[in-house]
Formats: sequence, C-alpha cells, structure tokens
Amino acid sequence: MPEREVSDHAAHDGITVRPVRGLPEFRPGDDLAATLAAAAPWITDGDVVVVTSKVFSKVEGRLVAAPTDPVERDALRRELIDAETERVVARRGPTSIVVGKLGIVQAAAGIDGSNVRRDELALLPSDPDASASRLRSELRALLGVEVAVVVTDTLGRSWRIGQTDIAIGSAGIAVLHGYDGQSDDQGNELLVTQVAMADELAAAADLAKGKLGGVPVAVVRGMSPVDDGSTARDLVRPVADDMFWLGTNEAIARGRSEAVLLRRSTRDFADTPVDLAAVRRAVGVAQTAPAPHHSTPFRFGVVRGRREALLDAMARRWREHLAADGRPHEEVSRRMARGDLLRRAPELVLAFRTGDGMHTYPDSARRLGERTMFTVAGGAAVQSLLVALAAEGLATCWVGSTIFAPDVVRSVLDLPPDWQPLGAIAVGHPLEPLEPRAARDGELVEW
Repeated sequence: MPEREVSDHAAHDGITVRPVRGLPEFRPGDDLAATLAAAAPWITDGDVVVVTSKVFSKVEGRLVAAPTDPVERDALRRELIDAETERVVARRGPTSIVVGKLGIVQAAAGIDGSNVRRDELALLPSDPDASASRLRSELRALLGVEVAVVVTDTLGRSWRIGQTDIAIGSAGIAVLHGYDGQSDDQGNELLVTQVAMADELAAAADLAKGKLGGVPVAVVRGMSPVDDGSTARDLVRPVADDMFWLGTNEAIARGRSEAVLLRRSTRDFADTPVDLAAVRRAVGVAQTAPAPHHSTPFRFGVVRGRREALLDAMARRWREHLAADGRPHEEVSRRMARGDLLRRAPELVLAFRTGDGMHTYPDSARRLGERTMFTVAGGAAVQSLLVALAAEGLATCWVGSTIFAPDVVRSVLDLPPDWQPLGAIAVGHPLEPLEPRAARDGELVEW
C-alpha cells in the first residue's frame, strides 16, 4: 500500500501514514518490539507507532482456546463477554453493547474471533496503556528513537453507521487537543472544543492498515507528538459527565419511576406555546388506563374558543353555590383563584367519564357500584394523563371544579348527558425544568 498524505487540522504542514509490512503472525510470547524494529528500522524520532490491539492480545497471551463448532463457539463467546463486562448498556438479539473492564463502551466487550485461529477467541489486552508504554520503551532501547505508541480497536459509534478505529491505549502523546479560549477566523471564541487526537490517529492509521491485508501496524509521521502524561484511558468520559450513562433497561426502569415523581401541581407557567401533538400522545397513554368490562370510557378535550364562556358560566355557578351555602369570603376568593389559574394556563384540558360500557342494573346498589367502578377508572385515567404530560416535559394542575357543575359544562360544550366531568387540567411549560420529587416511605398495611 502506498504512503498516504493526510491533511491535518492542528497546524501541521502534513502527515504521512506508512504501513509496516512483512510482520509475521504473532503468537504468545513473541517479541513484538524486536520484530517491529527489524521490519521498520526507518522509524525515527517523533513518529507515532499505531498498533492493532489484536497484536498485543496475541503476544501477551490473551487468547482463549475455543471449539470450532459454531454453536459451542458462540456459547463460549457469550461466557467470555459476561466475564469481561462491567455493565450492560443495551441488547438487541444476539448483540450486546457493554461497558468492559477498560471502561470502553463497545459491542461484545471487545471479544473477537477475527484474525485469530478458528480454534481461538481473543480478549482485549488487560492494560493497553501499559502495553503502549512498554513498547515505547523497548523501541527506544532497540532503535534509539523517541516515539509515541497508540493501541487501537475497532468499534461502532452512537448515532453513526459503520465502524472506525479508536485508541484504547497510548503512551508518549497528548490524547486530547483543547481549543478552549482560542478564536476561529471569524473571531468566535471556541469554548468547549476538544479534539481526540489519539482517536484521529487511530482512524488515520487504519487507512493504511486495513482489515484484511495482514498489516497490523502503521506509522504516522509529521505529528510531532508531545508527551503530557495523558493516556487513552483519559478518553473514557467520566460517568458524572455522561448524559447517556444509563443502559437501555436502566433508562426505561428509571424513566418509569421518575415519570410519576415528576408530576406535581403547577400554578405558574412559561409563555412557551404547548405542542398539541405532545398532549395527544399523553391522551393516548391515558386511554390505556384499566376500566370495567374492557371499555374505554375516558374522554379528554382541549378547550380553546369556548374557554372564556365556560369559565364565566362556571364562575356564576360557583358564586351561586357559595352564596347559598353562606361560605366565608376567604373560601370565595380561593375558588375564584382556581378559576383564574384555568384562565391563565396556556392550554385547558377537560377530562370526562362517559357511560360507554356501563351496564344498567335494576338494583340501586349495583347501579351505584357500577358508577363507582367507572368513576375510579376515570380517576386512574386522569392520573395517567398527568404523568404522561409530565413525561412530555409539561407541567399541570388538576382542578376539580367541573365536577361540581356538570350541567354547566355539558351545556356550554354541547356534550351528551352521560359525559361526567372529572376535573379541569391546566397545562403549560414549567418556569423551571421539572425535577422528580423524593418518593415517600410506602405505608402498606398487612392483614
């Protein structure tokens, strides 16, 4: 393979990537440094020697005898993956994405059956940073050169199709190049830009090494590496900085529990418009709530054009009831404040329980029990809606006033007589992001 000129973005005049040919099939105990020095005596100061991790797996004895039967071989491979896994991130079919013992997130913990004998499987080097440092020292002793070493492995990337080589071990090179505080040609300050130099070197070298040509080592020239003491381990993002550290199952489980704890009564909303598509999704969730007789007696509607007419009519009814009951002024003010909340909310959603699926019993007690069952089911649907809206990032406040004026609600909105209001829900974006509350100690009575 000819030398390749690779344009560099970090103020280098240019770099070359040169494959090291003539290397043997390495086996446990082989002297990698001596073999490499003999095959590439042209290595000089400032070069970056990039070595496929499989080479270190072989010479360091990280090979495992494996059966040639495909079923048995796959069973052993799965056992090895489990042994090398610290945490499972995701599974789909036979593929497992895991955090391995090196902290790297990749498929199958790096357990590999390519470029090894059919009766073997290869594990990753146990400490690729140490492997890189050792090879660097040995090349210094053999060739009298000061080089950097990068150990590579191939893996996929989130949100991107295809694989690329990355650095899993390194020595003698700054693995990151930071641009913090510098400005681009337009005068814009670069605030958080960090280039993973070791990873870029790994990918560049793979252009010369390839996967099928039996060339596991390439040399990158022109980088002028600086040893700042960093290693490839420093490229593993700390959990505290990782926005996606939860695995699939963990994220689902945590999301299920926190969605309930996100729901709370909110009385002040941001001016941001509410996306009705999000409300429709939440309604779709709420309508899965359990109900008697396999029915779905829940209805939800957003009130827009008739909101003022509805709230004015309800306010008149509240005043009539409160005056007839002789309620104190404080309670009148409190009721009116709830009405004001429903006027101010960006969106107003009403919940109803219909008579769909309800049986007609001649016995009054059974009729009451039937209505009670359906009302309880309606309450479950309302709670499901509140939780689903919270999961959409929307804040809510449930106000039960419509329950006390069902005829007013039905009249203003032209609804059938069997639509029983279950309250009004103020919906909007919170002024501050929703945070889950702490769960309380569950009080569970046993009999």
